[in-house]
Amino acid sequence: MSLQKVKTVYAISVYVSLAAFDNIVIGLFPPLFSNIAKDLNVAISAMGVVSAVNILATAFSSLFWGYLSGKFHRKRLVIVGTLIWVIGVYLTALSSSYIHLMICQIITGIGLGCVASIGFSALTDYVPYHSRGMVLSLWGMSQGFGGIAGALIASIISSLSNWRLPFEVLTIIGLLLIVFYFFVEEPRFGSMEPELKKLMDRGMNYTYRISLGQIMTMLSKRSNLLLFLQGFFMNIATGSLIWLPTLYIARIKALGYGPEIAMIVAAFLYGIFQVGGTLSSYFGYLGDKLQRRSYKARALLTAVFVFLTMPLYILLFIFPIDQLSLPNTTNSVILFFSLLGDLVTNPWILTLFIISLFASAAQSANTPNWLALITDVNLPEHRGAVFSIANLFNSFGRTVGNLGIGAVLAILSMYLDSPSDYIVTMTILQLPLIPSALCYVIMAKYNVRDIHKVKDTLDKRGKIV
Repeated sequence: MSLQKVKTVYAISVYVSLAAFDNIVIGLFPPLFSNIAKDLNVAISAMGVVSAVNILATAFSSLFWGYLSGKFHRKRLVIVGTLIWVIGVYLTALSSSYIHLMICQIITGIGLGCVASIGFSALTDYVPYHSRGMVLSLWGMSQGFGGIAGALIASIISSLSNWRLPFEVLTIIGLLLIVFYFFVEEPRFGSMEPELKKLMDRGMNYTYRISLGQIMTMLSKRSNLLLFLQGFFMNIATGSLIWLPTLYIARIKALGYGPEIAMIVAAFLYGIFQVGGTLSSYFGYLGDKLQRRSYKARALLTAVFVFLTMPLYILLFIFPIDQLSLPNTTNSVILFFSLLGDLVTNPWILTLFIISLFASAAQSANTPNWLALITDVNLPEHRGAVFSIANLFNSFGRTVGNLGIGAVLAILSMYLDSPSDYIVTMTILQLPLIPSALCYVIMAKYNVRDIHKVKDTLDKRGKIV
């Protein structure tokens, strides 16, 4: 392997790891909602507001960072952004009031906005055109597993001490991660575009950069508009899924287990039930392969799997957790192996796992192909900004899903007992997957035109030399 390839693999690894931390921070909160609310003496529903504010702060700040990614040195910007979210996470651990907690999470969100938009912009200039979906799936998959890791860190570490310790641990890890950035080579804009190969081979740079006057052009592109809408509807459904651990806690407590056991086992179930997400790379590869045949293919393929996600997750919510046999201990290792034993011997838990495998696999098809389409239909200098706008729509969706759970749950809990109120609420929040899938179907015809335009523009710019 050449030195340049080693540098590229290293850079991709660092940025993929970086993406995980975006969701580790978000994943920390749901399992700790009740503990934080009790410590700060506020209602548990108020925690959903803090989580939503963090998501919105991340989204709005990513607009600023995304614009900067098309103009300045991206490596330096990422280091600054990482320092900001590390400070925010550390201050969160010191929170002594609800307002203090809210302010700290806003600071954290500002830093995470940099990670999301600039990380994506930089990564697209490391990834060859013919394998965008597959490599970008690693970036998306790391975010999914980051959320799982966050839930596990919160549940396990907090059981050893208190809710503040997970944030302190994450602060230390974040500081260590900054060291790795210093050895990452700054990517060259457009370095992986086949139309610019001659330009790059001559040692020249792609000099086009974003300007404010181009924002409306990006916003008016049909493919972009449909990607924004698709992400909004998709994230209403997926945003509600951060309440899955809360649903599992309610169901396990309903079986007669204590709150500490329920919290630990729910975190393990949440992690185990996301295993299907590992197929994200395959769906990214499949999208790459079909896209070479037709520029419509990636969108149509993803539409099918997004639609299938809805009935599979609804089935997952409805299917009972029955005959669960757990030891009376809060030792996370013993509980984990006991749960694995149930997974093999208990047909109810095994069936539940199989349903979750198909549901999380179908959902995983969205991220790599959505990211690849944003890359395909936009010029290199526009990708960071477009992604940040798309991320804003995604965040609005996650916020609606997050707050929607609280609002619908508050109404249904007056008529239904726990955990039935959670099951019905989360089922309702999966319905936006229908318009999400339709956006892809409509988008397919516009992809052909917009991808050709990008390629023609890059071809002309590459020949000017």
